[in-house]
Amino acid sequence: MAGESRFPDVDSNGSEKNEDIEIIVNVGGVRQVLYGENLNRYPATRLAQLINCLSGGYDTIFSLCDDYDPGKREFYFDRDPDAFKCIIDIYYFGEIHMKKGICPICFKNEMEFWKVDLKFLDDCCKTHLSEKKEELEEIARRVQLILDDLGVDASENRWKRCQKYIWKLMEKPESSYSARVIAVLSFLFILISSVVMCLGTIPELQIVDSEGNHMEHPTLDNIETACIGWFTLEYVLRLISSPNKLYFVISFMNIIDVFAILPFYVSLILTHLGAGMMELTNVQQAVQALRIMRIARIFKLARHSTGLQTLTYALKRSFKELGLLLMYLAVGIFVFSALGYTMEQSHPETLFKSIPQSFWWAIITMTTVGYGDIYPKTTLGKLNAATSFLCGVIAIALPIHPIINNFVRYYNKQRVLETAAKHELELMELYSGEGKVGGSKNELEDLMGEGKERPSWSRQLKVSHSDTFIHLLSDEKHYRTRLQSCK
Repeated sequence: MAGESRFPDVDSNGSEKNEDIEIIVNVGGVRQVLYGENLNRYPATRLAQLINCLSGGYDTIFSLCDDYDPGKREFYFDRDPDAFKCIIDIYYFGEIHMKKGICPICFKNEMEFWKVDLKFLDDCCKTHLSEKKEELEEIARRVQLILDDLGVDASENRWKRCQKYIWKLMEKPESSYSARVIAVLSFLFILISSVVMCLGTIPELQIVDSEGNHMEHPTLDNIETACIGWFTLEYVLRLISSPNKLYFVISFMNIIDVFAILPFYVSLILTHLGAGMMELTNVQQAVQALRIMRIARIFKLARHSTGLQTLTYALKRSFKELGLLLMYLAVGIFVFSALGYTMEQSHPETLFKSIPQSFWWAIITMTTVGYGDIYPKTTLGKLNAATSFLCGVIAIALPIHPIINNFVRYYNKQRVLETAAKHELELMELYSGEGKVGGSKNELEDLMGEGKERPSWSRQLKVSHSDTFIHLLSDEKHYRTRLQSCK
């Protein structure tokens, strides 16, 4: 009716007591009655502001909600109702728990919309949020690396472009067909050099010099030299083209590369120059010790194997479990070796001469190896041995399952991140109109980041505003509606 007020009734002072106000919110089709007594516990939140804005006019009301029915006092929000059911708990319990199946990033955006501080989120849910943030950072990093590989900055000089080309050729097998060929060749050279190192120790394939010493066959020696030449060329090219040479030198895998190459040159120097400075026998011993260091080159396979990289990371994440394993074994070894030494002293032909010597017996027994060089001869000693290997099996089996879980979790996570990065790139290509110029300047600046040079290719890509939008590639706020799914 024309004479009916469209705003709530007020008292004689021109305002209604907030504690007595009852409002209805409709979030994504789910209606809920809320009371001012509860909402005013957190006055800075959006729902508490709804109560205080009723007397401020429609401009104030519609700045807080999507729609409003003054007759029902019902506020409409096009937001996720499942997330709202969790967020509303803050007014009753003082903390928020995120339901299983809700995307942590979407839930964080919902909390920001309802103006609820993240400190009210329970610690267990904060862990999920931090993990999701790390995943998005990793996806953004991978996408940025791929985009950098695609770009050619015309402002760079010829040497910089050549340096970047060599770096992609040697370090990024997925960047081009030539890079894949080089990666396969490097992998083959590693295998060939490892096989040659093993074959060189077979007496039938060795030759005898004039002094009666066994030496590697010249053919195997030539193959070894060719492999070392390839490794040296590969390392030098990677070092020259590296954008950060200090980080390159101190990197673990690059240190392994140096240890795989260095013995050859040191042996060469000692063979030709060392004879004049020391005895020939000492030179040969030094050369033999250095040649053993060639086994380090097998670790170069980790550069070309995702499985080995995953195993290394899983072991890093499993230091606690590995520490428990070593602690269990150490306690068992000490206890059972002391018991074995004590029980075997009554036997005249005992093999347990001391407790430290018994450590070896306890190690091979608890790990079920059992060489048989030391064994008990008394009945009590045999019972002690049976107990020790049973306890060893249990001690080893207990921490193994978490280590395997770490490996599987990391391996699956890497596959998911790789797929997500490729999916984001496909969406970027789709929105760019198949490579045609159409990207927004502001979006591209958000993509590349402020203060960073933008190569010419950046104008050809448009940031994807899909449901899997990577927030780290843009500073803009993108809130999802209840109609959008979280992938």
